[in-house]
Amino acid sequence: MQIEYFKLSEKLFKELDNPLFKKYYDFLIEKNKVMNLTNITLEHEVKEKHFYDSIILSSIIDLDNKRILDIGAGAGFPSIPLKIINNNLLVTIIDGLNKRIQFLDDLTKLLNLQEVKLIHGRAEELDKNNQFDLVTARAVARLNILQELALPYVKLGGYFVAYKSINYQQELDEAEAGIRKLGGQLDKVIIYEINNEISHAIILIKKVKKTPSIYPRSFAKIKKSPLTGE
Repeated sequence: MQIEYFKLSEKLFKELDNPLFKKYYDFLIEKNKVMNLTNITLEHEVKEKHFYDSIILSSIIDLDNKRILDIGAGAGFPSIPLKIINNNLLVTIIDGLNKRIQFLDDLTKLLNLQEVKLIHGRAEELDKNNQFDLVTARAVARLNILQELALPYVKLGGYFVAYKSINYQQELDEAEAGIRKLGGQLDKVIIYEINNEISHAIILIKKVKKTPSIYPRSFAKIKKSPLTGE
């Protein structure tokens, strides 16, 4: 397994000077007073731990004209910050809580973001013919659960992108057999700094084979019996 290390990028961090990020922050904090969107509220921490943490992917993968599915985006991470700095990114977000979808609808209108499709529903219920260059998930579930929610919707040659903590290894060990069963192949892990004290990881899983048609199963089955190598 290849592991790459990224230092904090001042050049990339400057992307957050875009005034849309200030609008995003103000709207997020205002709406957070009446709904649970984030426990991180200080502006510099939101910049580091939400915005920068989201856009680091643009230093890893070419996002020009890519179709991205963001599973369980919550307050819009990582897809909305990525859309702000890559306007030609085609974004689809699915989330099971309609209040969050409404928040994202209001947010995208406020920021005047085009080509953002919002779906209230469960990832495993999507049409499997709808294939994406990238499927992302950040702070949603353990990898052995996420893999079955994500890989069926990644087109051949595309990537499932899992944002994880620096303590990712146990999750990866649990998931590797299932990744192969779903047609994925572990490509690399990128360890990156979000400030001088905190590092996170992105796990890149490439789709190399078609996912068997029986997947994804219902979420209840996925949760009860995550895929193994058996």
